[in-house]
Amino acid sequence: MRGDDQRQDAMFSYISAERRVRPNHPLRPIRAVVDRVLEELSPRFSRLYAKVGRPSIAPEKLLRALLLQVLYTVRSERLLMEQLDYNILFRWFVGLNLDDAVWVPTVFTKNRDRLLEGEVAKEFLARVVQQARAQGWAGDEHFTVDGTLLEAWAGAKSFQPKDTQDKKEKPDAPPPEDSGNPTVDFHGERRSNATHESQSDPDALLARKGQGKEAKLSYCGNLLVENRHGLIVDSRVWEATGTAERHAALDMLQGIPGVGRVTVGGDKGFDTAEFVRECRNLRVTPHVAQNLRRKGGSAIDGRTTRSSGYGVSQKKRKRIEECFGWLKTIALLRKLRHRGTLKVDWIFTFACAAYNLVRMRNLSAATVPAQ
Repeated sequence: MRGDDQRQDAMFSYISAERRVRPNHPLRPIRAVVDRVLEELSPRFSRLYAKVGRPSIAPEKLLRALLLQVLYTVRSERLLMEQLDYNILFRWFVGLNLDDAVWVPTVFTKNRDRLLEGEVAKEFLARVVQQARAQGWAGDEHFTVDGTLLEAWAGAKSFQPKDTQDKKEKPDAPPPEDSGNPTVDFHGERRSNATHESQSDPDALLARKGQGKEAKLSYCGNLLVENRHGLIVDSRVWEATGTAERHAALDMLQGIPGVGRVTVGGDKGFDTAEFVRECRNLRVTPHVAQNLRRKGGSAIDGRTTRSSGYGVSQKKRKRIEECFGWLKTIALLRKLRHRGTLKVDWIFTFACAAYNLVRMRNLSAATVPAQ
């Protein structure tokens, strides 16, 4: 018999959000790890907030909501608030009851900015890596470093001369037909980071991936990945200066725990005499790919390339590209939505922690024996 297409709103609901989420949902193991990390960060949160005043958004709920934005590729915080309003799964993960009001997007953004000052993302990533090490999923001997360009949230028209005299329009120039989006002709004009800067994002620099590629306002995102299971150990976002990858790699290598000798893999861009020398000063064996076309030859010799570990590092170093691919596609970091090195570094680091959580969930599922 055909059912009636009628709806009558119920006055009460006796099913909680906890019961509506199935026991084997992929977010459940992620929520368990996140809750342990947030419990460890609770004393740090207390130091960021005043003892008196109007209560703000709980930092635990705010960080869980930001994790959902990364994991489910939500393109804006306004859309995230809309999802929280009607998505029961999102409410359960964040810790909101079905009747709780959703935050105003601007209020959510201002509360998120408070966590920028406390470097919570760095500590959150470190705690997640600590949880992975406790499970035996993160090694402390063999690593890979690499960097990639992240396109800034700034257009080419914002790249204007630094000199105020050059910024003045010519007196005989006609007024733009559209003051909000004027037509600009850059043909024949030499523009460089030395003479120009972006008016909307001064920290972004003009950079390109290689010869023949177009130059875009970008940042340089760098990762330090352990080779055993491909987990991100550390991250840095620096200005795209051309040498930022090597400098950021050395900065991250200094933070590796322990005093034993480790190895680090990398592509041909790291095959420079300065980088190899600094690695050896840090008791790090550079397993970088040889750049035989480099003037003067490769900075590493046969004593390194003959070892069996060098070949393993060259195979494992390609795993870092999987991290960059996930961050740019799932976490929407191919085109940034934040401006300034501080904010971009915070979002990039937090997205790295989200990647680790997904990777740890997959590792946990692989180690559980089939029923």
